[in-house]
Amino acid sequence: MKGLILSGGKGTRLRPLTYTSAKQLVPVANKPVLFFGIESIVAAGITEIGIVVGETKDEIRAAVGDGSDFGARVTYIEQDQPRGLAHAVLIAEDFIGDDSFVMYLGDNLIAGGITGLVEEFRELGPNAEILLAHVPNPQQFGVAEVTEDGRVKRLVEKPKEPESDLALVGVYMFDHHIFDSVKRIEPSARGELEITDAIQDLIDRGLTVHPHVVKGWWKDTGKLEDMLEANRIVLDTLDNGHGVEIPEGSRVEGRVSLGQGVELIDSLVRGPVVIGAGTRLDHAFVGPYTSIGKRCVLERCELENSIVLNDCEIRDIPLRIDGSLIGRGARIVKTDFKPKAYRFMLGDNSEVGIT
Repeated sequence: MKGLILSGGKGTRLRPLTYTSAKQLVPVANKPVLFFGIESIVAAGITEIGIVVGETKDEIRAAVGDGSDFGARVTYIEQDQPRGLAHAVLIAEDFIGDDSFVMYLGDNLIAGGITGLVEEFRELGPNAEILLAHVPNPQQFGVAEVTEDGRVKRLVEKPKEPESDLALVGVYMFDHHIFDSVKRIEPSARGELEITDAIQDLIDRGLTVHPHVVKGWWKDTGKLEDMLEANRIVLDTLDNGHGVEIPEGSRVEGRVSLGQGVELIDSLVRGPVVIGAGTRLDHAFVGPYTSIGKRCVLERCELENSIVLNDCEIRDIPLRIDGSLIGRGARIVKTDFKPKAYRFMLGDNSEVGIT
């Protein structure tokens, strides 16, 4: 069995961050989201992995390499444009061959990994297995209608009036029959080859599609709110203890992970929190559910429930920063320019909240 990870989307819902960075490399608890998927696949005993890449292919290659750091062998499959999940399957046919495979969306997180799901697929031997989850907003997902006896009756992509609240989770398992189905379908109204249409073709041809309803948490990290929630969920799994001597005048409370060379000066860190190597806190407060990257400087400021990427500088901010995602190299500082006014330099699609 092989793995196929989709990592070619543009990440429009996370702009402006994704103008300069692949959405799959935005970190949760200081680990790129994509790495969670790779590790889940390898933990399930699958070491041959293809990664579908697009405009951000160079960044993905630089981060993942040949896969050896994960105990895998990675092949990169280039997609000229995001043309739908089924198109990603189609262009991976040469890599997959006649093998069965698990397809994992590179910006998704699933509690407990996929080892049990892969074992279930191997044991039951269906032509496909789809993961489903009850969601409050099914019109934003591919939706499955399931009969009382547990059969998948129909799949619809982003229906205006959903007949079910069971959304397709970003992990699928297929045998070779999916390639014929992808070749039989036509692009949707939005010009993409939809994986829901391809799976529906499997059903229409009398092939077996097994549904599995996810019991634990699952997150599509495509939006700010979902990134922050995923960050909270993963930080809740941090081990107790940080193993670093805390200097006099500073305090660390709860589950906190401090990277090498972290410097604390008259600061309070209240976990769960993870702070990357080389970061300095000076008269700062870092509250629960915060991830701070490497080589950041936080002086005379307060921060909680947020994600801060590498090389950021936050100084002299009088109000607490909360529920924020701050991109690499960003500076948030107080200035003494006259006249007194807010001063911004923001990329396209930025969002700023002023109290």
